[in-house]
Formats: sequence, C-alpha cells, structure tokens
Amino acid sequence: MTFYDTMISHGRWTLVLRGLGTTLLIALCAVLIGSVLGCIFALFKISKNKVLQKISVVYTTIIRGVPMATQLMIFYFVIFSPLGMSNAVLVAIISFGINSGAYCTEIFRAGIQGVDAGQMEAGRSLGLSWWQTLIKIIMPQAVRTILPTYTSEFIALIKETSIASFIAVIDLQKACDNIRNATYNAWVPLLSCAVIYLCLTVGLTKFFSIFERRLARSDRG
Repeated sequence: MTFYDTMISHGRWTLVLRGLGTTLLIALCAVLIGSVLGCIFALFKISKNKVLQKISVVYTTIIRGVPMATQLMIFYFVIFSPLGMSNAVLVAIISFGINSGAYCTEIFRAGIQGVDAGQMEAGRSLGLSWWQTLIKIIMPQAVRTILPTYTSEFIALIKETSIASFIAVIDLQKACDNIRNATYNAWVPLLSCAVIYLCLTVGLTKFFSIFERRLARSDRG
C-alpha cells in the first residue's frame, strides 16, 4: 500500500494529528508539573531540615527506581480508577509529571549546589535574606548550568509518553498503531511515527540550543 492509501485515505491523517496533539499536551503539562515538583523537592534536599531531606530522598529514590510503565499503570489502575477518575489523559499527565519531578529534583539540586558557595555569602553580606539571595543571585546562575540537562529531560519525556497507550490514551504512538491494525501495513505508519518523533526531538534540541547561545551572549554583553 502507498503512503496515501495508508495515512491519507479515509482521513487517517487526522488520527495522527489528534494523537500528536495529545502527546504534546501530556508532555508540556507534565514538564510543568515536573518543574514545580523539582524546584520544591530540590529545595527540600538542600535544606538543613532532616525531615524534608528524607522526604525528598524517598520521593526521588522510589520514582527513579520504578519503571515508568509500571508507575503509569499503578497510578491508573491502583490509585485513580478506584477513586472514580476515568480520564486517562489526565492520569497520564499526573503520572508523567510526578516522574519528571524526580529527575528535575536532581537536575535543579545539582545546578543550585554547583554555584559557588561564596555567592550565597556575598548575597547575605549585602543584606539580602536567604530566599532573596537564592532567587536573585543563585537561581539565575543555576539556570544556565541546568539548561542542557533540563532540555534532555524534556525531550526524553516526549519520547516516554509513547507508553501512554498502556492506559488507553490515544497518543501519537497509539494512533499510528491503530492505523497499522486497520491497514495491515506496519512499515508506513510506524516509520511515519518514528519520523514525527525524530522531528520533534531534533526541533526542540535546535530551539533550546539557540536559546542557550542567546542566553550566553546576553551574559557576556
């Protein structure tokens, strides 16, 4: 079968478009949730409060130690389904967000602790509070350090969303798989899916690299 017969005929391209939209929705919302959780638990981890440190360690250890597919099914079948939540896309967003948060925690912690300790002392000596020093002096420097790793986390998250079909989410991967089942043609839909994911990852990598260079030029200026 030709590309037209497989992907265009009978409006099958609309399935791919809707699946792509679902994939991007899950990834964008999840990375926002993950970033917020990452900031919170990174601060927990570097705090002097032993209880907060333990909470952060337990969170990152469990989430990073269990496969994402297993986490996704636990969230859907064990936690949310008994509570009556049947929106699979929402469950996927929450699940991927919590998972991303564990990795962002380590990214942000490493970035913050990578800033010279003297920067905090300098800020405090200028009369700034701990929080003011963190926000105005430490974080801007940490952002430049963590940006490449953070970019990699976002790109990895987009690719990981391909397992969302495990809980019946019709994402890009599932849409192409449904076309494969309908047409009995594996080559065209699966290779098309691979090309779309590749374009997404390459495009995002290029975008963030441009942003990173502009950020570096503004610092030098």
